[in-house]
Amino acid sequence: MNHKAPLVWTFAITSLALFMVTLDNLVVTTALPVIRTDLHSGLSGLEWTVNAYTLTFAVLLPTGAALGDRFGRRRLFVLGISIFTLASAAAALAPSIAVLDVARAVQGLGGAIVLPLTLTILSAAVPAERRGLALGAWGGISGLAVALGPLVGGAVVSGISWHWIFWLNVPIGLLLAPLALTRLQESHGPTTRLDFPGVGLASAGLFGIVWGLVRGNQIGWASTEIVGALIAGFALLGAFVWWELRTDSPMLPMRFFRNRTFALANISSLFMFFGMFGSIFLLAQFFQTVQGYSPLQSGLRILPWTAMPIFIAPIAGAMSDRIGGHKLMGAGLALQAIGLAWIAHVSTPTTGYSSLVLPFALSGAGMALFFAPVANVVLSSVSPEEEGQASGANNAVRELGGVFGVAVLASLFAHYGGYRSGTTFVDGMTPAVYVGAAIVALGSLAAFAIRRTPKAEAESLEPVAA
Repeated sequence: MNHKAPLVWTFAITSLALFMVTLDNLVVTTALPVIRTDLHSGLSGLEWTVNAYTLTFAVLLPTGAALGDRFGRRRLFVLGISIFTLASAAAALAPSIAVLDVARAVQGLGGAIVLPLTLTILSAAVPAERRGLALGAWGGISGLAVALGPLVGGAVVSGISWHWIFWLNVPIGLLLAPLALTRLQESHGPTTRLDFPGVGLASAGLFGIVWGLVRGNQIGWASTEIVGALIAGFALLGAFVWWELRTDSPMLPMRFFRNRTFALANISSLFMFFGMFGSIFLLAQFFQTVQGYSPLQSGLRILPWTAMPIFIAPIAGAMSDRIGGHKLMGAGLALQAIGLAWIAHVSTPTTGYSSLVLPFALSGAGMALFFAPVANVVLSSVSPEEEGQASGANNAVRELGGVFGVAVLASLFAHYGGYRSGTTFVDGMTPAVYVGAAIVALGSLAAFAIRRTPKAEAESLEPVAA
């Protein structure tokens, strides 16, 4: 029997699905100024265009993986693609910012089912001796999709219209669903109970916190609505941790965080995506709102940042086993922090593009050094049977970093500046990007603090059989 053909199909299908759902993290960023004008949206509506997707995506990721383990990974994979495709069509047809944001939330639901299953389906199909290569390729494709989002969005908006950044998903989804049904093999994971109380507590708590952060500047930080939302959000997250410590089938096993490598790698991911997402949210608008470029011209100007992973990620992946993945992650985050601080320092309404090329390239190099080894560092820190949960947790944490990055940096932007003029836009963007740089720098320190070998920790923390 020829095993090569099924593996080729598995890699192609899971890679295309991974690219599609990950691309939608940032594909809307260069379309935001056009959407703001076309749908008469304010800043909070634009934030939810990004955050409605990433929030549902983040919270439901572990549940998507668990549903696949129980009911069949191929079956749930096809269901997730179908949900994502239908939600993309709804987003393309949205007549208002509210409808668009709801459609984006449903897209996030579909993406949360698809993304973790791309990893488990691929991992099950790849021989053990080629698994490291497959994981590196998976991480590279994920990073490339995040990186290319602003450029793809800008090209589509300039060439056709903003609606087509969503319409493009429809033919891809219609192609992937039947291919997955006919070409992928069905597989199941450990049959455990689903942690619906954990999902509910985490979802409600995170929604309350993000709601407060997004609306705080608009209606006042001392208002009953904002104070109540933030207090309720943190209280529900506290209840989530309490529940996860006591339930027999936790969505996120809290003992994972006793593992130094797992904990610090996830802190690094959280801070990386906080700074990157929040900064790109503002910088993609800067070129259009302040300097008058088209969406495509804006995406092209960010290209020195977004294209770097294409060239550096393969080299970083090859180096990670030799010099240590955590060292590459720490160096990458340090470069990203320096690049962001440099951008904030030189940005004015009339800044020439030549002043931004080098810091953009520095940020892109740092992003590539981070993306290449992070999946392997996280999965190597747990036992093989727990890799699905660990992967889901890491992906959820990094998406939450993006949610909080957009919410917090946009809040700083609104406090210090706004859309009234080019000067007020830069007045708001500069302190926000400085804060993003500082958070990424903290992520670098966390990555460098990983010292023990991941496998040794995983073995020391394996649950003891009764």
